[in-house]
Amino acid sequence: MPFVPKTGQVAPHIHGATHKAIEPTLRMSNENQVMSNPTTFFEAIALQKCLMATYNKMVVKLAPHILYTRHDEMFIDAVTIERDGRPPRELKLGTFKLAGLNDISLIDETFEAMHGLYDQSDTKYKGVTLFAIEPESAAA
Repeated sequence: MPFVPKTGQVAPHIHGATHKAIEPTLRMSNENQVMSNPTTFFEAIALQKCLMATYNKMVVKLAPHILYTRHDEMFIDAVTIERDGRPPRELKLGTFKLAGLNDISLIDETFEAMHGLYDQSDTKYKGVTLFAIEPESAAA
Protein backbone atom coordinates (compact mmCIF):
# COMPACT_ATOMS: atom_id res chain seq x y z
CA MET A 1 0.00 0.00 0.00
CA PRO A 2 1.47 3.42 -0.94
CA PHE A 3 2.43 5.91 1.74
CA VAL A 4 -0.29 8.50 2.26
CA PRO A 5 0.92 11.37 4.45
CA LYS A 6 -1.33 12.76 7.15
CA THR A 7 -1.48 16.51 7.63
CA GLY A 8 2.04 17.80 8.35
CA GLN A 9 3.65 14.42 7.63
CA VAL A 10 5.97 13.94 4.66
CA ALA A 11 7.49 10.77 3.31
CA PRO A 12 11.29 11.16 3.42
CA HIS A 13 11.81 9.20 0.19
CA ILE A 14 9.65 11.66 -1.75
CA HIS A 15 12.07 14.55 -1.13
CA GLY A 16 15.07 12.54 -2.33
CA ALA A 17 13.33 11.40 -5.50
CA THR A 18 12.10 14.92 -6.23
CA HIS A 19 15.55 16.39 -5.68
CA LYS A 20 17.20 13.84 -7.98
CA ALA A 21 14.58 14.41 -10.65
CA ILE A 22 14.96 18.20 -10.61
CA GLU A 23 18.74 18.53 -10.32
CA PRO A 24 19.67 16.82 -13.64
CA THR A 25 17.10 18.97 -15.40
CA LEU A 26 18.86 22.10 -14.17
CA ARG A 27 22.21 20.77 -15.33
CA MET A 28 20.86 19.79 -18.73
CA SER A 29 19.33 23.22 -19.15
CA ASN A 30 22.73 24.93 -18.71
CA GLU A 31 24.47 22.31 -20.85
CA ASN A 32 21.97 22.73 -23.67
CA GLN A 33 22.34 26.52 -23.47
CA VAL A 34 26.13 26.31 -23.70
CA MET A 35 26.18 23.59 -26.37
CA SER A 36 23.67 25.38 -28.58
CA ASN A 37 25.35 28.79 -28.27
CA PRO A 38 29.14 28.54 -27.87
CA THR A 39 29.68 31.86 -29.72
CA THR A 40 30.79 33.63 -26.52
CA PHE A 41 33.68 31.16 -26.23
CA PHE A 42 34.62 31.54 -29.91
CA GLU A 43 34.60 35.33 -29.54
CA ALA A 44 36.68 35.24 -26.34
CA ILE A 45 39.32 33.03 -27.95
CA ALA A 46 39.39 34.90 -31.29
CA LEU A 47 39.68 38.35 -29.69
CA GLN A 48 41.71 37.11 -26.71
CA LYS A 49 39.22 38.61 -24.27
CA CYS A 50 38.59 37.35 -20.76
CA LEU A 51 35.43 35.63 -19.61
CA MET A 52 33.72 35.97 -16.26
CA ALA A 53 31.84 32.92 -15.04
CA THR A 54 30.78 31.01 -11.98
CA TYR A 55 32.50 27.64 -11.64
CA ASN A 56 32.13 25.43 -8.56
CA LYS A 57 30.31 28.30 -6.78
CA MET A 58 33.27 30.66 -7.31
CA VAL A 59 33.40 33.66 -9.63
CA VAL A 60 36.36 33.27 -11.97
CA LYS A 61 37.98 35.43 -14.64
CA LEU A 62 39.35 33.19 -17.37
CA ALA A 63 41.69 33.66 -20.31
CA PRO A 64 40.43 30.90 -22.66
CA HIS A 65 42.99 29.42 -25.05
CA ILE A 66 41.22 26.46 -26.68
CA LEU A 67 37.73 25.01 -27.11
CA TYR A 68 37.58 21.25 -27.73
CA THR A 69 35.49 18.14 -27.20
CA ARG A 70 36.09 15.06 -25.12
CA HIS A 71 33.60 12.19 -24.77
CA ASP A 72 30.98 14.24 -26.69
CA GLU A 73 31.20 17.14 -24.23
CA MET A 74 32.73 20.59 -24.72
CA PHE A 75 35.66 21.91 -22.68
CA ILE A 76 37.89 24.95 -22.62
CA ASP A 77 41.42 25.11 -21.38
CA ALA A 78 41.95 28.51 -19.84
CA VAL A 79 44.24 30.35 -17.48
CA THR A 80 42.48 31.52 -14.32
CA ILE A 81 43.28 35.22 -13.95
CA GLU A 82 41.14 35.77 -10.83
CA ARG A 83 39.20 33.58 -8.42
CA ASP A 84 36.61 35.39 -6.31
CA GLY A 85 38.31 38.72 -7.10
CA ARG A 86 41.82 37.62 -6.14
CA PRO A 87 44.67 36.43 -8.36
CA PRO A 88 45.66 32.77 -7.94
CA ARG A 89 48.93 31.84 -6.22
CA GLU A 90 50.30 30.74 -9.59
CA LEU A 91 49.10 31.00 -13.17
CA LYS A 92 48.32 27.65 -14.73
CA LEU A 93 46.19 26.24 -17.50
CA GLY A 94 43.03 24.58 -16.23
CA THR A 95 40.36 22.49 -17.93
CA PHE A 96 36.77 23.67 -17.57
CA LYS A 97 33.73 21.68 -18.66
CA LEU A 98 31.41 24.14 -20.40
CA ALA A 99 28.36 22.58 -18.78
CA GLY A 100 29.85 23.51 -15.38
CA LEU A 101 30.26 27.20 -16.23
CA ASN A 102 27.37 29.49 -15.27
CA ASP A 103 26.64 33.21 -15.59
CA ILE A 104 29.12 33.45 -18.48
CA SER A 105 29.96 36.90 -19.83
CA LEU A 106 32.59 38.28 -22.15
CA ILE A 107 34.40 41.25 -20.61
CA ASP A 108 36.35 44.02 -22.27
CA GLU A 109 39.72 42.90 -20.91
CA THR A 110 42.25 41.36 -23.26
CA PHE A 111 44.97 38.87 -22.44
CA GLU A 112 48.23 37.81 -24.04
CA ALA A 113 48.43 34.20 -25.16
CA MET A 114 50.38 32.21 -22.59
CA HIS A 115 52.24 29.78 -24.81
CA GLY A 116 54.45 28.79 -21.88
CA LEU A 117 51.36 27.29 -20.21
CA TYR A 118 49.39 26.29 -23.31
CA ASP A 119 50.85 23.84 -25.82
CA GLN A 120 48.70 23.64 -28.95
CA SER A 121 50.52 20.47 -30.03
CA ASP A 122 49.42 18.53 -26.92
CA THR A 123 48.00 15.15 -28.02
CA LYS A 124 44.79 15.67 -26.03
CA TYR A 125 43.76 18.33 -28.60
CA LYS A 126 44.48 16.21 -31.69
CA GLY A 127 41.35 15.78 -33.79
CA VAL A 128 38.99 17.35 -31.23
CA THR A 129 39.87 21.06 -31.38
CA LEU A 130 36.95 23.31 -32.28
CA PHE A 131 38.77 26.64 -31.97
CA ALA A 132 42.04 27.87 -30.48
CA ILE A 133 44.20 30.96 -30.18
CA GLU A 134 46.80 31.45 -32.89
CA PRO A 135 49.77 29.12 -32.61
CA GLU A 136 52.92 30.72 -31.22
CA SER A 137 54.63 30.62 -34.65
CA ALA A 138 51.71 32.50 -36.29
CA ALA A 139 51.59 35.11 -33.52
CA ALA A 140 55.26 36.06 -33.93
